[in-house]
Amino acid sequence: MASSPGSSSIRRNPSQRRCRIGQACWMKGRSWSICPIPTLPQSAICRFSVLPDSNEEATTEKQETVGGAEEEQLQVTPTEGEEQDTDKPHLSTAQSQLEPTRKRITYAHLVKEGRRFNIDLVSKLMYSRGSLVDLLIKSNVSRYAEFKNVTRILTYRNGNVEQVPCSRADVFASRQLSVVEKRKLMRFLTSCMEETEEHQAYSGRPYLEFLCDQKLGDNLQHFLLHSIAMVTEDTPIEEGLAATRHFLRSLGRYGNTPFLFPLYGLGEIPQCFCRMCAVFGGIYCLRHSVDCLVVDKDTNRCKAVIDNRGQRISCSHFVVEDSYVGKKAAAPRRLLSRAVLITDGSVLPSDSDQQVSMVTIPPVAARYPVVKMVELCPSTMTCIPGTYLVHLTCQSAGSAYEDLAPVVTRCFHTPDSPDQENRPSVLWCVYFNMVDGSGVELEGHGLPSNVYVCSGLDSTLGHEYAIRQAELIFQKILPEEDFCPPAPNPEDIIYDGENPSTPAGEEDEDGAGEEGKREQSQTQE
Repeated sequence: MASSPGSSSIRRNPSQRRCRIGQACWMKGRSWSICPIPTLPQSAICRFSVLPDSNEEATTEKQETVGGAEEEQLQVTPTEGEEQDTDKPHLSTAQSQLEPTRKRITYAHLVKEGRRFNIDLVSKLMYSRGSLVDLLIKSNVSRYAEFKNVTRILTYRNGNVEQVPCSRADVFASRQLSVVEKRKLMRFLTSCMEETEEHQAYSGRPYLEFLCDQKLGDNLQHFLLHSIAMVTEDTPIEEGLAATRHFLRSLGRYGNTPFLFPLYGLGEIPQCFCRMCAVFGGIYCLRHSVDCLVVDKDTNRCKAVIDNRGQRISCSHFVVEDSYVGKKAAAPRRLLSRAVLITDGSVLPSDSDQQVSMVTIPPVAARYPVVKMVELCPSTMTCIPGTYLVHLTCQSAGSAYEDLAPVVTRCFHTPDSPDQENRPSVLWCVYFNMVDGSGVELEGHGLPSNVYVCSGLDSTLGHEYAIRQAELIFQKILPEEDFCPPAPNPEDIIYDGENPSTPAGEEDEDGAGEEGKREQSQTQE
């Protein structure tokens, strides 16, 4: 089976039990057969596709995307109805009955069209002014990918999903806020962009305490804490203000929200860097796992690796993920709880069915964590028309099912929540836990001097942690080189053994001189 770099293709074993709605599934060999494919070590991003049970090739329908507008060397595909007013009243029951009913999607249909789903094991978004976007533009790697704006910032409050006004236009167009609340919100967002003496007076105190003292009200405090800063109630004011400023700086660069999402999923990002590397001679050994290292005792450096086929591959440096070399820690590792759903509708229906939404869900009870939910529409090329792909992520307090099932039953219609008939139905789901890479110790493994360890994913929504790791490892390997410099144009590349081409002007002058000499000699004859 052909697969693209930077992804892991997972094929269901027909003899094994299928995943049912509401059932916790663990991504291990007992339930799935996984064919890993190497990717960029520092990215910690992998992807898998749900494939049909049979060997019959699934039909692929051609999907057309709206032409993208290129801005700052990053191609962003606009979403249909992106700028429409989402506060418009929905159609009445009589009007909705006149519309043709949508074809119901069954589990068998999902299996048949399984090749058209691109499901990331890691759920993240890209800040428009984040380090990953800046790196893609700087290195010209952005030419290999397209992106979509996240069109809505939503929150779950009082049993309902509401849209959060974050930009100036959204604030003044919102019908959820009173005129006084709009003025207070705009005044606060303007004042928090710069450090003031008032901010310093709250140093070390919770960000929520600072918001309460600003007399913003419960509505604005909820929006600022959970949907704009995206922090918890006990987060210090320094972190809360930094997160708020990062959110506000990213607004308006490519759309009304600060987030972007790559078409076909996050697995496209490492593939873009792989394509750029391959253009300049990079070699990839797919389906080769490393069994051991060949180390020079005199220099304490890794000279080569031995793969699972017994083949020796020479190397000057070796970068590896920490799970391959990590020692058993005395304290248990921090985990992340993940859930992936395929639903038949959006958590907040609107006039457009091409909405990409970021949803923050506060703790549903005292011991439950904050949940971040990303809802992807078919135009992101991650799911088939008529469905939505939903990612849920939170810090683990128990198993993934224990942490996230209560949120799923509140926001969606499942067998465990029969009273939620007005909610979108869950057609397929999976729950699993992953190690939080931000708490992994990367030093002290007693490895050779040219072996570098990186961690997996972290719990943040952006990619800053992975970019910092990649840059740090790059500087250790090549301390005098620029990190991911702009790629040269093909016509500017001079390969070894080739003579630089003579400028066109000089060639013309030389050619004209030779012709003049020939004409002069013919005249003399």
